[in-house]
Amino acid sequence: MNPTPPSSDPAAPDASAAEPLDAAAFDELDAILDELRTRNDETPQWEFCEGFMAALLCCRRPIAASEYLPVLLGTDEARGGDAGADGSFADAAQQQRFMQLWSQRWREVAQALSADVESLDDDRAYQPEVMDVRGAVASLPQAEQAAMAEQELPSFGQIWALGFMFAVESWPEEWVAPRDRQAAQRLDEDLQALVAMTEDDSGPPALCMFSEDGPASVSEARVDAFGEALWSVYDLYDLWQGIGPRVETVRKAATPGRNDPCWCGSGKKYKKCHGAS
Repeated sequence: MNPTPPSSDPAAPDASAAEPLDAAAFDELDAILDELRTRNDETPQWEFCEGFMAALLCCRRPIAASEYLPVLLGTDEARGGDAGADGSFADAAQQQRFMQLWSQRWREVAQALSADVESLDDDRAYQPEVMDVRGAVASLPQAEQAAMAEQELPSFGQIWALGFMFAVESWPEEWVAPRDRQAAQRLDEDLQALVAMTEDDSGPPALCMFSEDGPASVSEARVDAFGEALWSVYDLYDLWQGIGPRVETVRKAATPGRNDPCWCGSGKKYKKCHGAS
């Protein structure tokens, strides 16, 4: 299991007591993000945050909230979330509530990724909070659909995958291919499965993920690709745990020759200065 960040990080307590977020909690997260968007119009949707969180949990190095929140939300950590600050939380209470909900979801996802599951139908399996936007729009009355006709709607799972890859691209040093050839190939294949989900679903619609009886909006190939991407998240989670954190290479400074000037600047030869000892 990939270790969760230390308990001192308010975003990532122990994953052993995970309790699933309910619909009301996700609605509250959406409301907070909508409010943040009034100061920073690049604030992402929750589905993007879902993918970003999964990548953080898979990352080779545990990354603290103080490091990843400014990247994800563009929050102004220097101002401590002061009301009115561009890109910050409205106040400390809003920030605290967001972190409580984020922490709860973090524990839930960490527990799912560490579970020994053989099928994605297992109740313990990781299930991202993703939206079939195209299915939702297709289920609207004709007049409302017409009003959104010119909007570019994301494919199923696309925003989630974009969030995952955004985290990967934000800390590329943590996703450098390992030296082991097989492990490097696993990493590449897993990331390619996620990259494939960032692309548009161009297959013929066959299913609706929004509702059981809704109009077809997702291709069968897309559903299969989504399943492959979820298994890739599991594989990435296990991959870095097996390899361990990066170890910085310590390079020893070259030792001067015996007749070279000593490195200390004394003007003496090395053999008659520091080399004498």
